[in-house]
Amino acid sequence: MRLEKASSKAIKYACMNFHYAKAVPVNCFGYSVFNDAGEWCGVILYGTGATPNIGRPYGLGQGEVIELVRVALNGKQSQTSKCLSISLRLLKKSIPLCKLVVSYADIDQNHDGIIYQATNWIYAGDCNQNTRTGFIINGKKVHNKSLHGKGKKQNLQGAKELDINATEFISKGKRKYLYPIDKSITAICKKFQVPYKKSNAGIA
Repeated sequence: MRLEKASSKAIKYACMNFHYAKAVPVNCFGYSVFNDAGEWCGVILYGTGATPNIGRPYGLGQGEVIELVRVALNGKQSQTSKCLSISLRLLKKSIPLCKLVVSYADIDQNHDGIIYQATNWIYAGDCNQNTRTGFIINGKKVHNKSLHGKGKKQNLQGAKELDINATEFISKGKRKYLYPIDKSITAICKKFQVPYKKSNAGIA
């Protein structure tokens, strides 16, 4: 198995074809994954995080926390957990200032974060529960920001201008996971630790 820096073309293709979100995260970077036969399997991507305050609970500033934003693979890899572990080692070398990686498993997609549990991440509980994360327009989920791109207000009224039967999408939230690259902050991260949830055993 081999990982190397992913090109923008590889990132776009993998995100649009191998990941349920069908979108490319902004300001992301990462690694292409190749199996032992040399076949390209997709990408593992990291980013700066959705909020500049992502590191605040752990006493960390910008640049010290990176978010794992996509695992977009086609299934030809032998072990996804091994791919992730290798990417974390490469990340540590590429960004020596990074002390912590944060990631989220989407409960709306029935994801519990099995891959994070298999690689010994710290489960820090659920977040963003019962919040509106988008709208159902013409039978499809549309993100809040997509309305702005269409010249509409990011509310139900704006959504109904596109589809009179539009409804709000209320998220079940996400499961939050922490991976201390710098072991000196492991104790801080463990203050947030709760037991793993495995309600959907075998699902990502």
